[in-house]
Amino acid sequence: MSLHCQKSAKGDKVNTHKFKADIHQDREDSEAMAIEPPFFEKYKAILQSSANEKEKPSTVEGFDELELPLIDLSHLNLGQLERQECIEKMGQAAIEWGFFQIVNHGVPDELLNRLKQEQIKVFQQPFDKKSESNFLNLSVQSYRWGNPLATSLRNLSWSEALHISLKDISKMDEYNKLRSTIEEYAEKANFLAQRLAEYLAQNLGIKANYFQENCSPSSSSLRMNRYPPCPYPSMMFGIIPHTDTDFLTIVSQDQVGGLQLKRNGRWVSVKPNPKALVVNIGDFYQALSNGVYKSITHRVIANQETERYTAAYFYCPTYETVIGSCSKPSLYKKFSFKEYREQIQKDVKATGDKVGLSRFLL
Repeated sequence: MSLHCQKSAKGDKVNTHKFKADIHQDREDSEAMAIEPPFFEKYKAILQSSANEKEKPSTVEGFDELELPLIDLSHLNLGQLERQECIEKMGQAAIEWGFFQIVNHGVPDELLNRLKQEQIKVFQQPFDKKSESNFLNLSVQSYRWGNPLATSLRNLSWSEALHISLKDISKMDEYNKLRSTIEEYAEKANFLAQRLAEYLAQNLGIKANYFQENCSPSSSSLRMNRYPPCPYPSMMFGIIPHTDTDFLTIVSQDQVGGLQLKRNGRWVSVKPNPKALVVNIGDFYQALSNGVYKSITHRVIANQETERYTAAYFYCPTYETVIGSCSKPSLYKKFSFKEYREQIQKDVKATGDKVGLSRFLL
């Protein structure tokens, strides 16, 4: 073999390795794409329209980053003075912020870590499987992504979620590790939410057993969220601005951050604290407290490079529960959870957005 031929053969060999490497990389890219919701296909018209009209970004860089009030629940087990100070601090945060964070809350780190690992496994499954109507034997539309009613970048959510009504957990495979983890977490979260709701009620004169009577473990829900990297983080949200339809929400989050809330008319970023759980007041507690506690509008901004995971526990009443203000004159007319949900569905269908408590003002 001539020297020229040997070089050619060697060159072919190098090219073959490169070709194999390219195939391997393409396969990895294909597998990665297979798990993602088809955002670009679904929202192609919106993205093109935005590019043509040069739509202004819906988020702005340079928000102030603040730390939420931190409540150490271990103080509830100290003397009477420390206990009362802790309860009052919690109530003050609910009045001034509508949000606070808690440590020494009784939910083991090991359980929170296990929940996140199971959550990652769920979202790493192919999109075609996640979007099946009987995914994990749960109710239809338990798996959700984006915003099917989005008409512009301002109401497009770049995220996917698994929203599980706790009454549906029994439908899941009893040997499924996700099911057992959710059951364990839901029990802890429900106990914690009830305690927090009762402590907050002490400042309002609400009877001690109100939440035991009106909230059952099966009436609440768990929403596991994944925020994929977004190519246009300055133009759309991870989740659009909203308030929560519940009494309280308890959120476990990672260190990535992205939560923003409306404070004194301005958007502020919340500094993430993965060692704490975030608690926020929902619409029902604002109505129950006659506007004393605040259900604050919040949102999640998108991240261009890093995916983010959160798990939100929504502490809710039964559908038949009628919610009325605890003092007079009442700001809101009485309504049931069922009536509130039906009104939201009407408003979303008509306007593309939730109107919320203002629909029930007297």
